[in-house]
Amino acid sequence: MTNWRAVLIGFLVTTVLGIVGLTAPVLGQLTAGLVGGFLAGYLAGGGPARGAWHGLLAGALGGLVGGLLVWIALGLVGLALGPVGGAGGLLVGAGVFAIATVVAFVMAIESAIAGALGGLLAD
Repeated sequence: MTNWRAVLIGFLVTTVLGIVGLTAPVLGQLTAGLVGGFLAGYLAGGGPARGAWHGLLAGALGGLVGGLLVWIALGLVGLALGPVGGAGGLLVGAGVFAIATVVAFVMAIESAIAGALGGLLAD
């Protein structure tokens, strides 16, 4: 059974550290995913498999929400430019969201590994 409290806390930590990590793009995002995944796995406990599952969910959720926010922002900017800009902004935003979705699942792997370590240390 999924501990959604652990996933939500891991997601929030990943999001906050990711926003702070924008000043150091590579290190910041990597660190955010690792810390958030570890925390989700640690809070969920139950061993490495359970920790990995919760870390994976926290990391993937963070990436998907971030991609969705970028898509909405590009759509709104495009709409401000008029009908043609709006359609173009939504299409570009959809492409960005698709790429962000793939990146979210790749980055969820690092969160899952950190979550497995957190789950192992929690026991």
